[in-house]
Amino acid sequence: MVITAGIGKFSPRPLPAGGEWLGRGLEFFVPSFEPYVDRDVLVVGGGDSAFDWALHLEPIARSVTLVHRRDAFRAHARTVEQARASSVEIITRAQVSALRGDAQVAEAELTVEREDGPAVVVRPVQAVVAALGFVADLGPLQRWGLETNKRHLVVDSAMRTNLPRVFAAGDITDYPGKVRLIAVGFGEAATAVNNAAVAIDPDAHLFPGHSSEGG
Repeated sequence: MVITAGIGKFSPRPLPAGGEWLGRGLEFFVPSFEPYVDRDVLVVGGGDSAFDWALHLEPIARSVTLVHRRDAFRAHARTVEQARASSVEIITRAQVSALRGDAQVAEAELTVEREDGPAVVVRPVQAVVAALGFVADLGPLQRWGLETNKRHLVVDSAMRTNLPRVFAAGDITDYPGKVRLIAVGFGEAATAVNNAAVAIDPDAHLFPGHSSEGG
């Protein structure tokens, strides 16, 4: 077996106050802008996705509020400048402490850290976009008895894991001097496959030869 699972399965980082509101006004992606027309939209996050969605929704929504827990943003400076120059309301040092409504979300409670202490701000919202990034998880691989280092599989120079006849390649591997580049991953895949071939057939040659050879 050769494992090439990248850094695992990606899942959206949850909004702690979101709870049961997913699909009832809370979403992690914006596949279509039409549902946001003439709505009060709350975008949570400080990265490129949060600012890009805020700017795309600003012309069609009734209002757009962007909330981030810090004063600094991960988004590109130019995009931040565009948002500041638009009608998007940017609230920093704030977190969504509660979402309320009936069948659909109707308002958001924000806890804002101020010089004189935390303050609660309530905004009417009919849509919330949680752009908080993603969490990577190796999933069932962590229960296979494979040696791991954080979220990576430990391999030797032949791309062998600690389990017999199980190899790995690409971003999922970890060894001293590891460089996470696509080119490196391709080389590791070739190393893993050729060593796996020898494990299956000990009479096989580790080096298969160049494609220009023969004829």
